[in-house]
Amino acid sequence: MAVQTSAEAPIPVGEISRLIGGWIDRLGAVWVEGQITQLSRRPGFGVVFLTLRDPSREVSLRVTCCRAVFDQVAELISEGARIVVHAKPEWYAPRGELSLRATEIRAVGVGELLLRLERLKRSLTAEGLFAEERKRPLPFLPHRVGLVTGRASAAERDVLQNARLRWPAVRFAVRNVAVQGVHAVPQVIGAIEELDADPTVDVIIVARGGGSVEDLLPFSDEELVRAVAACGTPVVSAIGHEPDAPLLDLVADLRASTPTDAAKRTVPDVGEEAARVRELRERARWMVRSLVEREERGLAAARSRPVLAEPHRMVTARREELVALLGRGRRTLGHLLDRAQSDLEHTRARVVALSPAATLRRGYAVLQRADGAAVRAVDEVTEGEALRARVADGAFAVTVGERAQGGGHG
Repeated sequence: MAVQTSAEAPIPVGEISRLIGGWIDRLGAVWVEGQITQLSRRPGFGVVFLTLRDPSREVSLRVTCCRAVFDQVAELISEGARIVVHAKPEWYAPRGELSLRATEIRAVGVGELLLRLERLKRSLTAEGLFAEERKRPLPFLPHRVGLVTGRASAAERDVLQNARLRWPAVRFAVRNVAVQGVHAVPQVIGAIEELDADPTVDVIIVARGGGSVEDLLPFSDEELVRAVAACGTPVVSAIGHEPDAPLLDLVADLRASTPTDAAKRTVPDVGEEAARVRELRERARWMVRSLVEREERGLAAARSRPVLAEPHRMVTARREELVALLGRGRRTLGHLLDRAQSDLEHTRARVVALSPAATLRRGYAVLQRADGAAVRAVDEVTEGEALRARVADGAFAVTVGERAQGGGHG
């Protein structure tokens, strides 16, 4: 509905901004395609700001979306990428700005294809198909190598030539298949399953030269990825060049950057291995020689010791020590015996000097009564009592006469 205005009856800027906002709010959501010219993702902000530009008409629009919407395609789009957004027009009345609030973002062309692959990658990763613990080691020297590649392709030539240059005796089981197009996936799966069932094949190489994302698409097919995951034989992926990264690279036991790299990492170099064997032999010989020389030095040092150089020296030295100790023992024992004898003689002399017999020899006598008791006092005897007098050389009988006190004679 048109607004009636005139020079005499204008409407304020705020009112016209409000009316424009009302008209825009009545518009529904639309799909808009454009090229990203500016992209702002501030840490901690829940809103992402983009500027979409129409290169053909030099027209730009501001786009906002919540971070959760942007994060779904964040790994696939950047400034300069073409996208399609599902958005609703919004009018910011205070500044009079028109913008689009996006609720869905899709990449255009290759970007959309990469988005689908990224979603498949996340799904298979969640299942554990790309886990490192599932990877199997390659055999050191495979007896037979399975090769799945295009017929008469540069990839086949690179693998065969480089492998035979490294190890001329290596054998191959080659399966030529379509490596792009609608028949690629079933043919590659069939070849892998056939080689996996062959007990003489120790490792399988899946090789293809470089190409566009669309050309390499079969090697990101979910059915092919699951077939390789179920394979019992180690699988080497050699698809494209270094920047190429199909999903087969993630599920394979080894990812080679090129077919040539696959040959080098699967088959050992006979020259390098021979040199390594020579080096190991030299190291072993040097270690044995060093061990023998060390033991010889130890034996020589042991033989040079006096105990081994002159074995009798130890016996002689011990004999001299024994003789010296024996002499010291005898001298000590002699001194002890002499001292004991001297002590004994002195003691014997004292005993003899103090004995009753010695007293008797000096002229004393011992008087004994009839019961054998010695007389010690005058009042112990009576007159006429018979006593026995004992002297140094014998004894005789005596009779008590008159008693005298104080030294009288009887």
